[in-house]
Amino acid sequence: MGMLALGAGLAVLTGAGAGIGIGIATSKAAEAIARQPEAKGDINKALLLGCALAEATAIYGFVIAILIILFLK
Repeated sequence: MGMLALGAGLAVLTGAGAGIGIGIATSKAAEAIARQPEAKGDINKALLLGCALAEATAIYGFVIAILIILFLK
């Protein structure tokens, strides 16, 4: 049971990577908007798409952790 918990914990750690990535992307988008305010719409579109893809990896990790806990007892 201990190895299952370890595996599930490692799977959930994908959320940390996604959070760091989204934070870096947001800070770079804010810098880009500050430098070129006229490109705000394009920057926001790219930022939202990138954040959605990064968040999807975190959700995949969470789902894998749940599957590990439920089906590998």
